[in-house]
Amino acid sequence: MRYVIIVLWMLFWSMPSAMAQVSIGIALPGVSIGINLPLFPELVQVPGYPVYYAPRLSSNFFFYDGMYWVYERDNWYASSWYNGPWGLVGPEVVPLYVLRIPVRYYRDPPMYFRGWRSDAPPRWGEHWGHAWEQRRSGWDRWNRSSAPAPAPLPVYQRQYAGDRYPRLAQQPVLHGQNYRHQPRDAVVRQHYQEHAVQRAPAPAQRGPQGAPQDRSPRQQDVQRSNVPTPPQQGGPGAPRAQPQQRGGENVQRPAPVQAPPQQRGPAAQEQRQQPQQVPVQREQQRPRPSQESVPQGKAAPQESRRGQGQQENERQKGEERSQERGQGRNR
Repeated sequence: MRYVIIVLWMLFWSMPSAMAQVSIGIALPGVSIGINLPLFPELVQVPGYPVYYAPRLSSNFFFYDGMYWVYERDNWYASSWYNGPWGLVGPEVVPLYVLRIPVRYYRDPPMYFRGWRSDAPPRWGEHWGHAWEQRRSGWDRWNRSSAPAPAPLPVYQRQYAGDRYPRLAQQPVLHGQNYRHQPRDAVVRQHYQEHAVQRAPAPAQRGPQGAPQDRSPRQQDVQRSNVPTPPQQGGPGAPRAQPQQRGGENVQRPAPVQAPPQQRGPAAQEQRQQPQQVPVQREQQRPRPSQESVPQGKAAPQESRRGQGQQENERQKGEERSQERGQGRNR
């Protein structure tokens, strides 16, 4: 009783809002309508209609435009799979060819179908009211010779029976992989688009920390260039030995020059074309010894010998002068 009240309440409040907005379409699946099919049902085409019905079932079970349609408890339901779950469909958006199914193909017709023509569709205008009939005006008039061809049956679902019947999350994926029919009805297309959004792959998640990630070649080159390469023996980057200076001076040795990292790409090719310049200290030339730079110990003997020679010459000259003076006196 509680379930009947809820359904009537939903039907009463959904009709005005659904008439104002047709995009409501098929509600989210999950409604239980009391149908439990253990196997894929036998479906037979209704003559002159692009619709199939299930003659061996005791329910109003149909197939049209790639979806299953069930009329149960004065409501229409739809699903992409033969055993649901089912979504409630508003009476103002039920496809026209589903509304046009003759009364005789309803295997469990409701009580108010009695007295209606079996080769004609149900009198939906009398059942759903004047507002619905104005909105769906002309639904029972069409050219029977121009009816479209029926959609192919999703026979792939025969292998999913009993315990193998897929869950709701798996159904859109399997349906998209095995059934390529493009629906014609706007409501069915909307339902397929919603399922296509559910089938869209989720964004790639990052792997666990520490797991190697794919890197581009440029990133690999940059990482390799950050690793310093040891200088080769005899190469341009190897430091040259500084000759030791004389005179007890401190020996200055140049700091080892680190070879630049090897780079790849156009910049590295330009560097290879230009000769690598490495500053090398040349051997400092010794200044020539001058008199100022000569130690005093070496210059002193020369000056002393020069002074002694001058004294001897003066002494000899003085002796000669004294001898000449003595001879002059003796005379």
